[in-house]
Amino acid sequence: MDFAFPWPVSTGGWLAFASASITVLFGLILLLAPKFSYWLMRLQTMPEYPEALSESRATMAGFYLGLGSSCILLDQPLLYLALGASWGFTVFGRLISIAFDGGNKPFNWISAAVEALLAGLPLAMVFGYVS
Repeated sequence: MDFAFPWPVSTGGWLAFASASITVLFGLILLLAPKFSYWLMRLQTMPEYPEALSESRATMAGFYLGLGSSCILLDQPLLYLALGASWGFTVFGRLISIAFDGGNKPFNWISAAVEALLAGLPLAMVFGYVS
């Protein structure tokens, strides 16, 4: 059985691949540098609960690494659809927070724009807007 790495062959494929790669990079940062990740996200753990760092290493990093690397390694449109939908729901959650939680801050708007881009790249390929 031969295994060949599925390099993208189209512009849409490269855009989707870029989104998946950035997702994997975010996952690696969450896994390997959870305190730095929390600092970037403007979060902090309480000193009496050091086990809280496991949320970054497990729940967040695991999802980013699992979905992003699956997209890269398997190169399947439905996986890229899942990646785009996941980032899309991330944007939706951030917009809900902006509207209802007093989160109308530049950090949230910049994050929403980056997340919308990460959602749009694979979805543009999946839905045929970019070939």
